[in-house]
Amino acid sequence: MVTVKVWGNYACFTRPEFKVERVSYPVITPSAARGVLEAIFWKPEFRYEIRAIGVLKKGSEMVILRNEIEQRQGSNPFFIEDTRQQRCSLVLKNVAYLIRAEMVLRSWATDPVYKYRDQFNRRVERGQCYHRPYLGTREYAAFFTPPDGEGPDPALNMDLGMMLFDIAFVESRKRADFEFVHHGPQGSRRVRGYARPLFFPARLEQGWLKVLPEMYDELYRLEEGKSA
Repeated sequence: MVTVKVWGNYACFTRPEFKVERVSYPVITPSAARGVLEAIFWKPEFRYEIRAIGVLKKGSEMVILRNEIEQRQGSNPFFIEDTRQQRCSLVLKNVAYLIRAEMVLRSWATDPVYKYRDQFNRRVERGQCYHRPYLGTREYAAFFTPPDGEGPDPALNMDLGMMLFDIAFVESRKRADFEFVHHGPQGSRRVRGYARPLFFPARLEQGWLKVLPEMYDELYRLEEGKSA
């Protein structure tokens, strides 16, 4: 088990049901928490399974107006002023979390799990990361340190409704929406497939958002079993 404290001035964990404006979940999602850990330390031989998220600072909501473009950037250049759009975002201000996760070795890993756990802890103590972790979107940088003994508010209880758990990237010949990298015992290869979001009923109890290990069964079933 690894534990890290993360915080930031702003955060936005976008709810997928809003198509245009960005509206944040009240707290960090398990998929965003996994992204923070992978930014600090990642190897294809293991996966992070989030076990619990402690809310040290829930933060406050605020609305900001941002300039965005109406289409994705690709190989063909375009004039930004022709595609600029102003959109409102409901974001969080001054948040802090404790992230607890388990490193689960893949079936083809050869090194023991404590080797990766010790590497992760050393990187957290030194403030090292592969790229700057962020809280939901890249412009909201996250800071991280080892846990300092601070715990969540035991009086914080809240029903969060259906929350994004994680996204399964499924290799498929029939539904080849985009290309992504698949890691396996033979190394990394580029495949085509689609993304499927997974949700779960989330609730804060005594300041903790618990994630059951069984929730990863569906994720692994989709990613490790190929669709037709």
